[in-house]
Amino acid sequence: MSNLIINFFKEPPLKEEIKDNSVVDKMFKYWSFRIFYTTYIAYILVHLCRKNIAVALPFMGSELHLTNTQLGILGSTLYITYGVGKFFNGILADKTNIRAFLPTAFILTGIANLCFLYSTIYITPDRITFFGLPSCTVLLWVLAFFWGANGWFQSMVFPPISKALSYWIAKSERATKWSIWTTSHKCGVFVSVLFSGFLVQHFGWRSVFYVPAIISIIFSLWLFERLRDKPQTMGLPDIDKYKNEKVDIESDEDNLNNMSYLAIFKKYVLCNKIIWLIALSFSFVYLVRFSVEDWFIKYLVEYKNNTIELATSKLSLFAVFGSIGAIASGFMSDKLFNQDRIKINIIFFIGLILSLIFFHVNKINTLDYFYVALIGFFEAGPQFLLGGVCALEASTKKVASAALGFCGMFGYLGAILSSTGTGVMVDNFGWKGAVIFWALSAIIGLFTCALIILYKRKEKLTNKG
Repeated sequence: MSNLIINFFKEPPLKEEIKDNSVVDKMFKYWSFRIFYTTYIAYILVHLCRKNIAVALPFMGSELHLTNTQLGILGSTLYITYGVGKFFNGILADKTNIRAFLPTAFILTGIANLCFLYSTIYITPDRITFFGLPSCTVLLWVLAFFWGANGWFQSMVFPPISKALSYWIAKSERATKWSIWTTSHKCGVFVSVLFSGFLVQHFGWRSVFYVPAIISIIFSLWLFERLRDKPQTMGLPDIDKYKNEKVDIESDEDNLNNMSYLAIFKKYVLCNKIIWLIALSFSFVYLVRFSVEDWFIKYLVEYKNNTIELATSKLSLFAVFGSIGAIASGFMSDKLFNQDRIKINIIFFIGLILSLIFFHVNKINTLDYFYVALIGFFEAGPQFLLGGVCALEASTKKVASAALGFCGMFGYLGAILSSTGTGVMVDNFGWKGAVIFWALSAIIGLFTCALIILYKRKEKLTNKG
């Protein structure tokens, strides 16, 4: 039994390279597009089992007798397990068949949602006790366990996708295509909230868990049919060699092939100073991102005296222009800055800092829309580049998932800090203190990117010497 499971997840063997160039051209054109749209759709649909709880929370609070603090515990469990899981599942994904790993993630996240739902049915609040504990308390921790498990299974989704994209997209077009793919996150949030709202209105709040769970499990079958592992397992050459790309680290391919995965992981991730700097900068990007997503409505209502409807309409521009910013940063990086990703990050960080400051001091209501759009635009560039392309190119495709998972883990540390840090700043220094906290985070992110440039220059001088 164990051998069957190992063989199912094991990377397929490399096939002898196809010599017919016309066949290679045709296969690359077909399969690169197929892998791209399959993973794009997958990342949209995985949000159905992640963001559904946002729509259900108001109903869960009243029906299950849970306070806002208790509901907040549920949300934090997914952040914690998701952040840690991205790193460890990244390591697993590097040595696992994409075709097996990704569908399995969808099956498990569907099961976790079903277990979460059925806990609310079988543990009835205020009617029974468990070993002297009120059923409401027991229910909270059971729900926290299954939602935390959902976060772990959700963290299994991006690592195999990042591996697929790194192997099927060449360096010269990597930032442009990855930036387009990144919009799947914004689309996923939009589709999930809209779909969950429809389900709640017509079938009750519990439907936002069991319907997406069923969709997730069924969708896994389509994924298994659509996906394939890296090109070499199909008799195709490495994508960068096929495109005649100049890639610094991958040029040492023969040396990498003679190294164990652990040795490659240690050299290009754990002991890679550039990766650590990228991860640190990425954590401050996420701090700003989640501060905006989680706190801006409260800020607009309390500091600028906006209504909920007005505040929500302003915040909606953050996601819309975030998608535009991600695509723009990728295009500029590939076409205008000769694939120099760090300089683009610095430009976007400067724009983000100025946008936050102007937004706070602005007294004209309609101009808030403009500044929120700018914040979304400039935040999305570093979010996409640092957590994706920069991390990949600072390491190697052989540990792509681990490198991106490592940076992702730091990102969610920033997300956790955004919640506690902003709350502390507001309580002690008011909303002005919170905005300063966000702007300083962006400044630290910018400073870290500058350190990357200085470190790379030092390395070049050392190598020349």
